Amino acid sequence: MTTQEIITKLWNLCNVLRDDGITYHQYVTELTYILFLKMAKETGTETQIPEGYRWDNLTARSGVELKSFYKKLLDHLGTECTGRVQAIYDEAVSNISEPKNLEKIITTIDQLDWFSAREEGLGNLYEGLLEKNANEKKSGAGQYFTPRVLINVITRLMKPQPGELCNDPACGTFGFMIAASQYVREHTDDFFDLDEEAARFENEVAFTGTELVKDTHRLALMNAMLHGINGHILCADTLSNAGKVLRTYDLVLANPPFGTKRGGERATRDDLTFPTSNKQLNFLQHIYRSLKTTGTARAAVVLPDNVLFADGDGELVRRDLMEKCNLHTILRLPSGIFYAQGVKTNVLFFTRGRTDQGNTSEVWIYDLRSNMPSFGKTNPLKEEYFAGFIAAYEAPDRHAVQDERWRCYTYEEILQRDKTSLDIKWLKDEVDTIEGSIEDLMQMLKEELQKENKAFAALEALLNSDQTSEA
Repeated sequence: MTTQEIITKLWNLCNVLRDDGITYHQYVTELTYILFLKMAKETGTETQIPEGYRWDNLTARSGVELKSFYKKLLDHLGTECTGRVQAIYDEAVSNISEPKNLEKIITTIDQLDWFSAREEGLGNLYEGLLEKNANEKKSGAGQYFTPRVLINVITRLMKPQPGELCNDPACGTFGFMIAASQYVREHTDDFFDLDEEAARFENEVAFTGTELVKDTHRLALMNAMLHGINGHILCADTLSNAGKVLRTYDLVLANPPFGTKRGGERATRDDLTFPTSNKQLNFLQHIYRSLKTTGTARAAVVLPDNVLFADGDGELVRRDLMEKCNLHTILRLPSGIFYAQGVKTNVLFFTRGRTDQGNTSEVWIYDLRSNMPSFGKTNPLKEEYFAGFIAAYEAPDRHAVQDERWRCYTYEEILQRDKTSLDIKWLKDEVDTIEGSIEDLMQMLKEELQKENKAFAALEALLNSDQTSEA
């Protein structure tokens, strides 16, 4: 049985839980509680779990007794254990109300071909489940799951190195850091080329993250553990004062959440130069401020279009970014690659300067959005679509690249643009033209309707006035 077949079988178990009203995201969290115990047995690491609360203790029970024991197990592991086990089970609550459903899930997991799963990698199996969850629109998980293809392309271009401290301040399920760790492993013969201390650093220190949502934080911990990463993953809000200590990184890779702070409030961080209710602008400030001033510390960040053109604080943040960092590349991403379908996104690539002024001289923009198909479940994003961008990005002489999607703008040209906008487009897009025509028509109809409403209101007021006079 292949990993993909195991993933499909595990995913199909969610049908068992429909009668319990469990969502897809809750199902993956529930699976995490159970899979952790099974995988600990399969990998010979059960010593971290107290005796009496291990996999065989779970499979030895059934019915109401099983449900009662499972509830007790979750509470015990979340309160009496330490380290990663305690973090995964902290405040864990089961949403499964029917004992037979719980028993079916445990029995099915126990009967899977775990030899094949170990051969192909338990981490790959778990990530497959997370990706399945993200691709299921009903779950809403795509809001924090960055497409694996995009993660791999960005990581390869950023080239994380042994000894570098890497971070994701909005880590979701820890995908960027796992890709960074795998990149270093591939280029060091699985750390065997490193001495003992350097290998320990990669395993325990190099790759870190912060995640605000508790259930997502559990998934990140589990994902990291199954990929052999023991770096610190904080459960906190980077945009609160807890994020002030997250700094001096060599590499930051991130896809911060879209939207504004709840209720429109500004960030609670008191050290941001331009605090705003726009979360992406606050995350961007945090990220370039968190980089070391060595001249080599760098970041790649997925951000929505509004970061490129927002006025007010948006313009101030863009100017500050280009002063403190060399914002050398912007990749305009195709539409439809995230759960929030209407959001258009970009990847900003920049390197922190040694000083805080004059670091950007020119910005290269690659338009991978114009005249591109819309991606989604039926048309998944593939690495081949990034071939032109990768070639342009890595070209020894960027000015020699012949690609209509690739264009350079000097810092002076950008400063002369309205609001220092980085939302630059030069290619004609047939889809945009059609959408623009429709938008113009809708706007015209809206204006006509508003005129009619005003006329109707005026007539109604006149009639009411006449009736009052007659009275």
